[in-house]
Amino acid sequence: MEDSAVFIWIFPNVTVTEELVRRRAEHNNCEIFSLEEISLHQQEIEKLEHLDKWCRDLKILYLQNNLIPKIENVGKLKKLEYLNVALNNIERIENLEGCEELKKLDLTANFVGELSSIESLKCNIHLNELFLVGNPCTEFEGYRQFVVATLHQLKYLDSKEIERSERIKALQNYPEVKWKIREQERAYLLKRAREKEEALRSMQEKKDEKQKQMGSKLGFDSPDSPQEKSNQVEGDGEQERCRTVDSDDEDRKFWEEPTPYTPESRLETHRYIEEKRKAKENIRESKKREKTAWTLVTAEGKVLNVNVPKLHFSLKDDEENNQIILDLAVYRHLDTSLLDVDVQPTYIRVLVKGKPFQLVLPEEVKPDSSSAKRSQTTGHLVVTMPKAKEIILAKQKVSASIKHSDCNTQQKNTRRSGQVEKLEVDPSKYSFPDVTKIIQEKERTGRGPIELQPQKVTEVKKSCVDFENNEDVPPLI
Repeated sequence: MEDSAVFIWIFPNVTVTEELVRRRAEHNNCEIFSLEEISLHQQEIEKLEHLDKWCRDLKILYLQNNLIPKIENVGKLKKLEYLNVALNNIERIENLEGCEELKKLDLTANFVGELSSIESLKCNIHLNELFLVGNPCTEFEGYRQFVVATLHQLKYLDSKEIERSERIKALQNYPEVKWKIREQERAYLLKRAREKEEALRSMQEKKDEKQKQMGSKLGFDSPDSPQEKSNQVEGDGEQERCRTVDSDDEDRKFWEEPTPYTPESRLETHRYIEEKRKAKENIRESKKREKTAWTLVTAEGKVLNVNVPKLHFSLKDDEENNQIILDLAVYRHLDTSLLDVDVQPTYIRVLVKGKPFQLVLPEEVKPDSSSAKRSQTTGHLVVTMPKAKEIILAKQKVSASIKHSDCNTQQKNTRRSGQVEKLEVDPSKYSFPDVTKIIQEKERTGRGPIELQPQKVTEVKKSCVDFENNEDVPPLI
């Protein structure tokens, strides 16, 4: 009983979670209550549960290539038509009586050795196809005859159509075939019991051996004297190489050791691979956390130029604006949160993903007035650092001639501003009517004592010789 408890403690079950189901239900807008089809293959599932409560309308369920040891918690899926549990650790066919609409069941490459358990499928009257290829029961003598005679509703077994003559023959020999199957089942179950005991014993031995190795390593890794500590620091690289060699030897021993193909060995292989993968991830993360001791400042206090990220850069001395500009060619798509800029009076340090870039400045700068920006096109980091020493630039001298012309221009503008400017109008373009000539003057006929107006001198125009006056034609104006 204690061994079985140890077995459970070493191998915790990975079950179906709501997060997993919603993630695999993207085609249904992540809604699980109305889900009709879901694929949970290669998810390392070790226990089947919750689906009969969350997804009542399921019609197609893919669970192949997991570590499921038992068919359970699917009996309430009344609409389920196709169940695929190939490449799992299933040893018995059970708990499918409630799947009233089940038409196709795939149990390929499992560990079904109790062939008589197929009698539970008699209730599934719509079951047309059954796949048992790769199971231990297929090696039993009379396997196909027994299945054909037991399940009358079947039309296809292992992708092969069941003929009417084959069914009649199987029914005729059913009592004899059934007795043979029972005998082979008993022998197989005894064999399986021995395999389980052997697996538990082997597992316990490996666990004890691993604990001993860890205890010896802890004793070896705890030096008491300072001399031993210094020796340990010097031999860290050698120990790392020894660990790599030991790991390679362990891998070679594990994969070359002959092991029977059982649910326990399959589960052990999976656990071993997961353990190695997690160990590599832990080593990788620990290396990331460990900061490499880069020498940035010497023991004498001298600041060094360092370019660990190996980035191109340019340092410009902008004398006109009295500042120093550093253009560091950081990666274009690098997140700005991975950059850390530290400006000091005599040097600048930039951490790019934890790797330092340090540069000694030619002059002292003002750290508080410095600014850092990223280019939106190239992604470069541009750091502007004003110089600590302010330089007063002399104003440029203006020549006398330029000054004289400027004065004249200013005087002219002043005069113009004092006078009122008038617009000149061209009389040829703009004509105004003569008011005095609106009323035509009449000749004075009366003659008085005083002649007020001079007599008009009329000029007699010489008419043309060919001119003929026609009174019917109106005068030309």
